[in-house]
Amino acid sequence: MAGNSQRRGRRLTPKAGAPKGSGGKNKDSLAGRGKTLPADERPWHKAYSGTEKLPQRTAWKQDKERRAAAEEGRPPKIGQPGTKDTTWGKGTRGVAPVRGGAGGRGGKPTGRGGPRVAPGRKSNPAKDSPELLVGRNPVLESLRAQVPATALYTAQGLDSDDRINEIVRTAADRGIAILEISRAELDRMTGGVLHQGVGLQVPPFAYQPFEDLMAAALEQAAPLLVALDGVTDPRNLGAVIRSAAAFGAQGVFVPERRAAGITATAWRTSAGAAARVPVAQVTNLTRSLKACQDAGFMVVGLDADGETDLYDLEAAVGPLVVVVGSEGRGLSRLVGETCDLTVSIPMVSDVESLNASVAAAVTLAEVARRRAAEV
Repeated sequence: MAGNSQRRGRRLTPKAGAPKGSGGKNKDSLAGRGKTLPADERPWHKAYSGTEKLPQRTAWKQDKERRAAAEEGRPPKIGQPGTKDTTWGKGTRGVAPVRGGAGGRGGKPTGRGGPRVAPGRKSNPAKDSPELLVGRNPVLESLRAQVPATALYTAQGLDSDDRINEIVRTAADRGIAILEISRAELDRMTGGVLHQGVGLQVPPFAYQPFEDLMAAALEQAAPLLVALDGVTDPRNLGAVIRSAAAFGAQGVFVPERRAAGITATAWRTSAGAAARVPVAQVTNLTRSLKACQDAGFMVVGLDADGETDLYDLEAAVGPLVVVVGSEGRGLSRLVGETCDLTVSIPMVSDVESLNASVAAAVTLAEVARRRAAEV
């Protein structure tokens, strides 16, 4: 009827149609936020042990816990600030996966020298994907250490200094492709990591088959291998590889899971030694150690409570596998039971244990000294 359009209370908007979906645009909101940082890396937790400035509220929490512990006659459950590296400058800053899509939703550093982000807040790159090493000092150190690289990315309008000039000159001398891209594109590729306008793309590391690694070692007059049991810090892995090269080891092997692999950080820490010392990844470390025993190796595990003093290790002159435990828990139970014997490093102070890479270096140096004395 004609009068309906003039009636009071008439509908002024169309009726609701069929519900529409988001086209997948809201799928990111369903994704998990990743695993949380451990308590000793969270600045607002009383167990915080990082190297960043201790927040006032955290200091108050720790002081409160000290007073409560004193009243109850127990040790306080607090962290030890300054004992765990949580800075971007000395931690994970400088390495980022090469990303094909847009930058990560979170995970951006809070600033220069800020705390690390939770490791699960960025998408995990494919296992065989290249990495992008970023930051002027990390890139320069890697080029000096002859880390393999496929491309050098520089941001347009980059302010040059002595480091940038040496980076570009060294890359050109090595025949590395130099690509100038926008700063926004470099931000996207690094996923928000502070890059200082430069990034070095490194290819995936080519691991040696474990059987070939062991066979090559047995061809030497004094076979020596190093195994890492759950070492998760790539800097420790790189340092162990460097010590292995310095003291005559023929190879290093690591587990495929729950352990660090050869990343750009490990390359840089090894100072190029990863190009000279074969590294293998094994599916089962215990089974690989038993294979070494069957081939005639003596398997020795480093343990603070070891049954043998390092300076009394007479087996050092024969075929030997030195097993280095993880940074925190040391040797796992199965690996410890597989070792022919466990060795402790004598120390004169009350220090509980040495860093994994330092312990490996001390042990390998003693093995090299004993072998040199036998010649």
